[in-house]
Amino acid sequence: MKKSLIFSALNTRATDNEKRTGVNGLEKILYEGKSKTICQGIDEKSLIIHYKDDATAFNGGKKEKLPGKGALNAAISHLIYKYLAENGIKTHLLKVIDDTSALVKKAEIVMIEVIVRNVAAGGFSEKYGVPEGSALKNTVVEFCLKSDKLGDPMINESQITALGLAAEAELSAMVQQSLKINQLLCRLFTQAKIRLIDFKLEFGRCDNQLILCDEISPDSCRLWDADTGKKLDKDRFRRDMDGVLDGYRDVLRRLKNV
Repeated sequence: MKKSLIFSALNTRATDNEKRTGVNGLEKILYEGKSKTICQGIDEKSLIIHYKDDATAFNGGKKEKLPGKGALNAAISHLIYKYLAENGIKTHLLKVIDDTSALVKKAEIVMIEVIVRNVAAGGFSEKYGVPEGSALKNTVVEFCLKSDKLGDPMINESQITALGLAAEAELSAMVQQSLKINQLLCRLFTQAKIRLIDFKLEFGRCDNQLILCDEISPDSCRLWDADTGKKLDKDRFRRDMDGVLDGYRDVLRRLKNV
């Protein structure tokens, strides 16, 4: 991917009216999450996402404010979403408003998180007794119920359809989209000399189709230096390692230089 294509993600700016709506705090807050605030957009078909500096782990059990984190996650996610859109992935991103805000399509969120794993790490290693960093014989796709109250438990396809959370056709489409996104992200991060270990995706229904929503950032991915294995993601916060934002800055710097 050419450098000009990456920088264009940050140059997709909103109109003056959209920007005024975002920065003056006039919009109606619809949802206050752990790392983002969701507000009413410029019309009934849009929303405004504000990325926060809050860092959380263990379902909110560990919290800390890291100044500049919101801007880093926003820049990385916007850059990646622009890249994915240019490669045929439909996303919710409409326009970047400022360093921590974006205008997105309003979608009905599918209450399922899709976890894609390329390498054993984190909860997967703990649950199955596999040493972290172990190669997997194939890409693993998992589903978790999107519920902070319940701790985002794993859920399988038959349970998802039984609860009416998604239809079989939607699940199939989510898996296929997730695998395609994985291929694209692996290619991008390989060029940045970063190893994509695993990541989380969320999808939404919009105009009778599934689109990629939420964010893709060091908050939602495990990213290791390809040569040293140094962690460049939220695990630095989870595991009380220093240089949390240094890792995020390194990811952004490398992606800009691809």
